[in-house]
Amino acid sequence: MTPIIQLKNLHKNYGDKQVLKGINLDIYPGQVIGYIGPNGAGKSTTVKILCGLISDYEGDVLVEGFDLKTDPLSAKRKIGYVPELAELYDVLTPAEFLGFMAELYELPKEMAEDRIHKMIAAFGLEANLNQRMDTFSKGMRQKVLIISGLLHNPDIIILDEPLSGLDANSVIIFKDLISKLAKDGKTIFYCSHMMDVVEKVSDRIVLINEGAVIADGSFEELQTAQGNQSLEKIFARMTAKDSLSDAADQMMRAFEI
Repeated sequence: MTPIIQLKNLHKNYGDKQVLKGINLDIYPGQVIGYIGPNGAGKSTTVKILCGLISDYEGDVLVEGFDLKTDPLSAKRKIGYVPELAELYDVLTPAEFLGFMAELYELPKEMAEDRIHKMIAAFGLEANLNQRMDTFSKGMRQKVLIISGLLHNPDIIILDEPLSGLDANSVIIFKDLISKLAKDGKTIFYCSHMMDVVEKVSDRIVLINEGAVIADGSFEELQTAQGNQSLEKIFARMTAKDSLSDAADQMMRAFEI
């Protein structure tokens, strides 16, 4: 099977700081990749490169065979992106904003309207479809962002902390949606600190630390290599320089007289 995403010897520096140190990944259609790592490990930089938001990197990034440097528009058409934080046009309604996004992706108007109404209804936002978004909560905004990233039915879906601000019921809906999208052949690149969710939805987990991949496999394979523990404990063991328990004890000592 041909990989749908290929990262070849990917390097990225910010001044003298080397953020990515030769990432090599082949990702295949239908895979749900849980891309995890501590703060500063290079996760967000990888995501921004994949989405075409950072272009001054070394190495090669191929998306369905399109080189992200030489043919970025063709590659971006294959991708849907849901960030943790994004500026929405507050003066617009969801109907106006999503209609605008549909035009950018050149969706037929009738198809776009049908998708928007169905997806808005699935998230329980029917009553807010024509309400200005400057009145929306963080969770409501996140739902609109999720819809905007999926609206054009992309082959590749890149999720960067997509559950931020969502209520419990919406999280359940979204986790079920990820499973259904993968069964439909979509490739999902899921970047998150929520280890319990990553453990449940991913069929392959890539752990990055200090700009390099230090583990790559299914959760079961990671358990075999690291002990029969939760992903959270495996993550802590492989990335923490010091004992996390000791750090918690040190915090508690701050309250001692």
